[in-house]
Amino acid sequence: MARALTLLSLSSLLSSLATAASNSTFDYDVLQYVDSLIGSANGGNVFPGASLPYGMAKAVADTNSESNQGGFTLDGSNITGFSTLHDSGTGGSPSLGNFALFPYASCENDEIDGCKYPKLERPVSFDESSVKSSPGYFGVSLSSGVDVDMTTSQHASLFRFNFTSGNSSASPLLLMDLTDLSDSRQDNATIDVDESTGRMTGSGVFLPSFGSGKYQAFFCTDFKSSADIRDNGIFVNTRATSEAKSLKISLGINGYPLPGGAWVRFKPEADASVLARVGVSFISEAQACSNAESEIPDFDFDATHSAAVSLWQEKLSPIRVSREGINDTILTNFYSGIYRTMINPQNYTGENPLWKSSEPYFDSFYCIWDLFRSQLPFITLVDPTTVTQIIRSLVDTQKHLGWLPDCRMSLCKGYTQGGSNADNVIADAYVKGLDGGIDWEAAYAAVQKDAEEEPYDWSNEGRGGLQSWKSLNYIPVQDLDYVGFGTMTRSVSRTLEYSYNDYAIAQIASGMNKTDDAEKYAKTSAYWQNIFKKDQKAYLNGTDTGFTGFFQPKYLNQTWGYQDPLECSNLDTSGSICSLQNTAGETFESSIFEYQFFVPHDMATLITFLGGASSFVKRLDYMHDKEITYIGNEPAFLTVYQYHYAGRPGKSASRAHYYIPEYFSPTAAGLPGNDDSGTMGAFVAMSMIGLFPNPAQNVYFIIPPFFPSVQYTSPLTSKTSTIKTINFDASYENIYIQSATLDGKPYTKNWIDYSFFTDGQELVLTLGRNESTWGTHDADLPPSVSTQGVDQPSK
Repeated sequence: MARALTLLSLSSLLSSLATAASNSTFDYDVLQYVDSLIGSANGGNVFPGASLPYGMAKAVADTNSESNQGGFTLDGSNITGFSTLHDSGTGGSPSLGNFALFPYASCENDEIDGCKYPKLERPVSFDESSVKSSPGYFGVSLSSGVDVDMTTSQHASLFRFNFTSGNSSASPLLLMDLTDLSDSRQDNATIDVDESTGRMTGSGVFLPSFGSGKYQAFFCTDFKSSADIRDNGIFVNTRATSEAKSLKISLGINGYPLPGGAWVRFKPEADASVLARVGVSFISEAQACSNAESEIPDFDFDATHSAAVSLWQEKLSPIRVSREGINDTILTNFYSGIYRTMINPQNYTGENPLWKSSEPYFDSFYCIWDLFRSQLPFITLVDPTTVTQIIRSLVDTQKHLGWLPDCRMSLCKGYTQGGSNADNVIADAYVKGLDGGIDWEAAYAAVQKDAEEEPYDWSNEGRGGLQSWKSLNYIPVQDLDYVGFGTMTRSVSRTLEYSYNDYAIAQIASGMNKTDDAEKYAKTSAYWQNIFKKDQKAYLNGTDTGFTGFFQPKYLNQTWGYQDPLECSNLDTSGSICSLQNTAGETFESSIFEYQFFVPHDMATLITFLGGASSFVKRLDYMHDKEITYIGNEPAFLTVYQYHYAGRPGKSASRAHYYIPEYFSPTAAGLPGNDDSGTMGAFVAMSMIGLFPNPAQNVYFIIPPFFPSVQYTSPLTSKTSTIKTINFDASYENIYIQSATLDGKPYTKNWIDYSFFTDGQELVLTLGRNESTWGTHDADLPPSVSTQGVDQPSK
């Protein structure tokens, strides 16, 4: 008995020691590995400044770069100001950047007209080595002798200007400019400055960066300084005055807004410091002031920064990886990717002037055509509460505006890039079993409307060509559509995307026991087959690629059109356009060669169409090896993992390890394309944990993680799941799974479902240097609608 107790005590001790060691392995501050400057050059277009998770206030220095969509760039450009509203990772025109502050240590000859006011005349260089950026913080030193750093709350920014020249006779001046990054200000912007306090309030009307309409933004700026205010006033164009305290300014002429704004100057003081608190609102000046006063009441920079850091630590807490033997650059790549997924969309709840509602309101969806593929599925794992709020916001938007958005920014409707992809997002949340107050009947009605009713302006919402879709069962090239209006292009990609959108609707219908609807939309999800041309060949530089059978455009009379399968591919140098122009091709932002793989819901049938598994793998290899695809655009993401459907999961692992870090590195120029609201970051993060999603389905493809082990704690259940590896090597030669167990039992499927993340399971992967038979058999492959029907939601 005594011996048994001793053994039991020893076993308990060993177990406790193992638990302590495991906890210490994952107990570290992940923020040390976040570099928010990644993607601030080379067209990554990220927002690298201070923000809360999904924060509306986003403070950063704005540069005069040609690719300053996120405000600040590290590409040799100069700084034109410091503003509070921004988006992240977008294409199109620069977004927001409204109401920029700009500091002068002094004005020439101590005259207010000795300072330069127009944005084109005032750019100042900065020391790149001085740039400091981290979650909730941004700082930079200007060549003019001014050090600037900033932090934010949800609706306000706090800027700290340190004038370090040591000149006790200089009067620092701060101006606020009634402009934005893209110079889109419309008529009748206003600004007022209070003579005694220097408070500036005002507003302006601007244009969205990738949509239609206008929006009005309001600001309220207060100052706190060790030096007293000397004088203040307004400026117009190049001249300033202290005699006027209010300004209402016109649009200007020749497409460039007339410079105008206000300024405040402080009495001379050596090494003066000025705090500027900027509250913003889309409701009113009064609400902008209230936001600032309630969120940053005491101008306490350190407390505001500390609160931001705490929020980021909480949001990034669900995922920890083992750091044993792992280079810091790998960790930085990983955690910085996670960080960028929480910059956009932005939580504008309480700041929506368009309708009254008690529901959440989110904005800055750039665009759901991008987000549904990786960013929102990743947020579903680490922050499901926010995803439920986003779903509620989308449904509420449909309730008040009539349609679910495919893209939305600055309170305006964005352009529809392809299908009605909010359907995919809502279905993804549904099959993962999310709830959080979502009205699922209203959500289903919203997605079903996308499939059944055509909007007047389908360039902004919904789907066009529904008469042809219902009668011909595809979208024709040069369609006759007199019900609604948009560019009559993208017939191939729209047919493929509508098919997938209908599958997403079928997923929800099945789970809600709407049996007839589920069968109907499962049937229409097969309409992609109607544009597959069995005898179509593809040529690369005049040489037959050796593959036959591709999607092709089809006319109203059901005869075939033609688009070169390589047109608009990464190799196309012809100048072809595959975007939203009236002269664009029949695919969007990609080629038919790449779109041949976009049947995410029925890969089993697609593989049959493409000649079987072996031929399918050869096609995928050809596309990747010849660089027909480009990993800097979202349609490439899923193709990295579609080898799983052909029983070659090892090839997916090999491709993922090639693209990361070859095209993704922890540097300012480290992204291969626009981050698109964190989709690039999510691709990196989910690839590196070794579980990549097929959106709107309960499927995650398994590859070895980039770390010895990964620990995930579900925010929903508080249960911890782990991925462990045997034979892991940090040189990444052992990247092929030889065998696996799930909770101690052999596991041969090359995919796993969402319950892994909620039920606290343990996946153990034994690795080797060569492909094995693991995950290669028919029973191991991910489901397809033609073989297994639609999913049921996770419980």
